[in-house]
Amino acid sequence: MDAPAAKIRLDKWLWHARFFKTRTLSAKEISAGHVRVNGARVTKPSQAVGPGDVLTFAQATRVWVVRIAAVGTRRGPAPEAQALYDDLSDPVTQDSVPPAPKYEGKGRPTKRDRRKLDLNEPGPLD
Repeated sequence: MDAPAAKIRLDKWLWHARFFKTRTLSAKEISAGHVRVNGARVTKPSQAVGPGDVLTFAQATRVWVVRIAAVGTRRGPAPEAQALYDDLSDPVTQDSVPPAPKYEGKGRPTKRDRRKLDLNEPGPLD
């Protein structure tokens, strides 16, 4: 007989794969119904998942679609965590990321600039 495919709790796998900083955070996202497994919404953190399952969830401003490649035994370093899944989501391009605000060189006006403004604007008695 073939051995059954390895399974792991969904909240634990998301934590192992470093999508969430703590297991509690991953469990909250799952309980809130923000995670889908193979297209079906899941609300139980104890849902068993294994290799081949496709997960869809939002994180910050990005929607992740990942296929589980391995179960994993521990929460290891990032390269080890990235080996646990295949990323199926659209790649993030520079066009989709809003630009960071830039410093325009305009700060507080100098005393000279303020005097110029005062001379050009009509006063309350004018």
